[in-house]
Formats: sequence, structure tokens, C-alpha cells
Amino acid sequence: MAEIQVEPIELYGLSQKQQIKTLFSKIGIVGCGSVGQNIARIASVYGIEVVFIELSEEKIREAYDQMSKVLDQRINNWGMTQGEKKAIMARIKGTLDYKELADCDFVIEAIRSQSHEERKVDERKEVFRRIEEVVSPECIIGTNSTTIIITELSSELKYRERCVSLHFFVQSPEARVCEVVKGLYTSEDVYEKVKKFVTMVNRLVIPVEEAAGLISIRLFSSLLNEACEVLMEGVGELPDIDKVMKIGFGMRFGPFELADILGLDKMVRWMDNLYSEFGRAKYKPSPILKRLVRAKRMGREVGAGFYTYDEDGNIIDNGHFKTFNV
Repeated sequence: MAEIQVEPIELYGLSQKQQIKTLFSKIGIVGCGSVGQNIARIASVYGIEVVFIELSEEKIREAYDQMSKVLDQRINNWGMTQGEKKAIMARIKGTLDYKELADCDFVIEAIRSQSHEERKVDERKEVFRRIEEVVSPECIIGTNSTTIIITELSSELKYRERCVSLHFFVQSPEARVCEVVKGLYTSEDVYEKVKKFVTMVNRLVIPVEEAAGLISIRLFSSLLNEACEVLMEGVGELPDIDKVMKIGFGMRFGPFELADILGLDKMVRWMDNLYSEFGRAKYKPSPILKRLVRAKRMGREVGAGFYTYDEDGNIIDNGHFKTFNV
């Protein structure tokens, strides 16, 4: 009679499989505004566990609510099922405690700063220091900032070679590209791993040399300022300028509509930083942008910017801009 071979069933158990660790099993995000939420959703969709840090329980709830709302829109458009949404949200955890980042493979700083540029750099440096205190030396630390140099942010860390900059595009789910920047201290190994991460979440890697504004913000800032100049000169009305760029040049959004999506206060901060960095007048924020920000018309998120929006983010006026003509 043949001898019966017995193998331990534990080898095939679920708990055993859960111990298998991939290159990016878990990532952390510090700051879960629109950018942080976008990164969290993208990563979770592709099976990566996410933990994000916020300043209060209220902000954590707001982040969950916003992410849930975006996923519901995909469900309504037949792009996702309720079961898939539940699985995605189950992989995302919000917390106030930096210690929750301890076992992350990659932590991305995406804080929303309302301060002047010098203080903004100091705030982000402090975030980097707090991250380094709790993560392992192998954990990669990145920033999603577009106008702050990663070399400066990482200059005071113990393991500076593991720091990198990357820029996810949040204005459209179809914008499947990500600018990736290697700083002065960034090791080649870390840079290659981050490019693999971007590929893992189905984004096209755009390698960019270290420079304030990268490719995207430098080009768009100039376009937006020129669009404002055309508007102030009375060459064309606001919605028509947007139509020319959308229909004539195939842009998904016109410059004014896209600025509203990104946030006019954010655009002014980016442009102030570019002007400070390069000293070129083309980056200095247009008077129209500054007047809108002073009037608290920050863009689509608050319901008013160049255009006025309903609760679902749809434009509800024709964009005639007589009130703020300069």
C-alpha cells in the first residue's frame, strides 16, 4: 500500500499569503486634500494599502466623504461596482498619528499650505523630518510639490538619497501621466523604484530635471497669464477664450476652466514661486487672478472662480467677466 503524503495545511492558509510583501505593499500620504485623495484612490485601486495623515478627525471624515463621492460618480457612470468601491475604501485608512507610517514602503508629502513660500518650505521640511523619525531607512520619502525643489526639502535628513519628487495630475482621471524628479541626493535605485511605482498605478512616467514648476506648471502658468491678458484687453470674452483652446487646440479644459479646477489660490502661490525663482514677468500672477483670490473666488471647489458652479461642480453661468475687469 502506497504511503500517504501529508503536507501542513498552514502553507496554503490566507494568513500565510498575506505575509508576502511586494515592492510597494503599503504607502503613506501626509495631507489628504484633493491631491492626497487622488493619490490614495489611485494606489488603492491597484491593490496598494494606503494610510493618510490629517490634522483632525473632521478632516479625515471630509477626505473619506470626498473620496467616496468620486467613486460614486464612477459607479453612476458604469465604471465601477459597489463591491469594488468597498474594496478600495477598505484599503484606505486615515489617522492623526505619524507612527502609523512605520511599515510603509513609500510616503508622499501632499500637504495644503496657505503660507508664504519661505514658511511653506519650512513646513514641508518639518513633515519630512517627522516622517524620517518613524519609517525604516529603506522607506522612500517623496513630495508632490511642483514648485519646491526636492533637494532643498531633503537637505537636512539623515538618509537624503531616498527622497524624490513626483507630480500626479488631479484635474482629470484621463490624465494618466506623472512627472518624476530626481534630486541632487536621490540615488538611482530609489529613482528607478519610484518609476516602477508610477507604472504600477497605470501612469506614464515623465522624467523631469529638477526645476521649479517642472514642465506642467511652467507651461500652464504662462498660458493662464496670457489668457488673462487677452481677457483684460477685451480681445475676447472668457467662455470664448476657453472654447478656442478646447475646440481649436483640442485641450480638455480651457485655461480659465482648468485654473478653477486646480484652485486659483494655488495658482497664485505657484506663480509667485516661479516669479521668485526665475524673475521673469511672464510668471507674475495676473491682476485678475489676485482680485479673484482676494474676493474668495478660489475656483470650483468653493463654487466660484472665473465661473460659478453648482453643488456637483457644473458651470451655471456663462463666464461673462464684467465685475472684475481691470
